[in-house]
Amino acid sequence: MLVLEGYSALSHEVLLNVSNLTKHFEAKQGLKATLLRKRTIIKAVDGVTFTVRKSEIFGVAGESGCGKTTLGRTITRLTEPTNGTITYRGQDITHLDENAIRALRSKIQIVFQDPYESINPRMPVFEIVAEGLRINKRVLKVIDEDDLLQRVKRALELVQLNPAEQFMQRYPHELSGGQRQRVAIARALTLGPEFIVADEPVSMLDASIRAEVLNVMMDLREKLGITFLFITHDLALSKHVADTLCIMYLGKFVELAQSEELVTKPLHPYTQALIAAIPIPDPDGRKVKILVGGEVANAANIPPACRFHPRCPYAKELCKSQEPELIEVESGHYVACHFYQEAYEAFKAAR
Repeated sequence: MLVLEGYSALSHEVLLNVSNLTKHFEAKQGLKATLLRKRTIIKAVDGVTFTVRKSEIFGVAGESGCGKTTLGRTITRLTEPTNGTITYRGQDITHLDENAIRALRSKIQIVFQDPYESINPRMPVFEIVAEGLRINKRVLKVIDEDDLLQRVKRALELVQLNPAEQFMQRYPHELSGGQRQRVAIARALTLGPEFIVADEPVSMLDASIRAEVLNVMMDLREKLGITFLFITHDLALSKHVADTLCIMYLGKFVELAQSEELVTKPLHPYTQALIAAIPIPDPDGRKVKILVGGEVANAANIPPACRFHPRCPYAKELCKSQEPELIEVESGHYVACHFYQEAYEAFKAAR
């Protein structure tokens, strides 16, 4: 039975604890660099620390290339971490062996961004959703074909693919984009997970379908008490979905707070730039103008000290020589900026 009895609201119980997590990749080299034995290190995730409470939706936002997806893949142990620790329910899962990771898969799942890539186009929906159950039969102990059918049906009903029998024998090309993503979510649900990494689950969908898929996620949190790590680049969206929201830039967190607090009172210049980029539906409405130039730097060539200083309009010499720490400046509000007060005053004046 997937439904958790007695679920009410967010608890103070810590489900996931990540400490100084780092993931570096060695870039592929050309012939000349290989002969000269030059190594280029890509710092995709560069020392992040945070906790996620049970039944919480923890949002991670930022531009493409900032390390959000690598963070999600590393937490779920699809990618081996370079350094740091990942603790799930008090257990260190940073360096588990293959058998232990397989047992963990029943509790931690991931929904990928592109359902066209993550779903086998040659398998019917029933086999797609049942695949995880078949692979993990040993972990789940006793599971017969009738139980398999009921679990798949229940998962499809939870993501509102009703009646489930009409979808089971369809192939992915016979489904809409929103239905395909729901199938991907259903596949993650069959093992009864407690924690799901949702990697931009609606970014590939039309605007009219996004709300439906997000409502499915919110409903799963309410019914099953599932905890989500919600990865997105859309701050306007994350404000309404996430309980806690952090902003990531070049592998590090630069700001973290409750989602409403962070969007209404952004302290970091990068957060302010992301908010300024949100389209306003009123053509006559006043738009905040934040002057942030350039693009995200290459993760293989990160600027020294404050990695945002080449783009920041408030950068001073200190920003070029000393990296700011992520510190709590207000209750529950953390920011990594030497001049966050000056930046916020300028932001308020521009509104």
